[in-house]
Amino acid sequence: MVAVVPVLGGERQRLELRAVLDVLRPAAVVTLDGAKAVAFGVRVGVAEPLLVVDVGAQLIEVALLTDGAVVEARRTPLGVDDLSAAEVVEEVADAVLGLLQGDCCGQVVDALDRGVLLAGGGALRPEITYKLSRGIGATVRPAPAPHTAAVRGAATALQATHRHPGTRNT
Repeated sequence: MVAVVPVLGGERQRLELRAVLDVLRPAAVVTLDGAKAVAFGVRVGVAEPLLVVDVGAQLIEVALLTDGAVVEARRTPLGVDDLSAAEVVEEVADAVLGLLQGDCCGQVVDALDRGVLLAGGGALRPEITYKLSRGIGATVRPAPAPHTAAVRGAATALQATHRHPGTRNT
């Protein structure tokens, strides 16, 4: 089983995941950060810095991936169900500014030059993509079928575990 978890998930998310696992009782569990799941689902390379913005119904996450790992992230516990398009853009712009002020500034600049990968249901709203691109001064590329990108990434990760020699039945 592959479980996609919020990048900055807290105790509540861990308890909810534990409750699900107690019911399902899978033989093995692989957890995958939502930002990595999105990148895997879109099949975009993660060796170079990549900024993933996931705008969901109730959560916004902005994560910097470098060499396949989340190195910095910001989270807003509100999403498109709670905020207008302008407010979503403001939240994301504030998160990007926070990343630029952190230790990974150079990697954030490289990621912005590469373009932002936008996922989640909010990416289905063209006004968010347009306003976000203008608001942060970078190209914003919505993921194909952005509302299911993380699920596709989880499926990709699950397929990879089946091919891994350490998980094969002998």
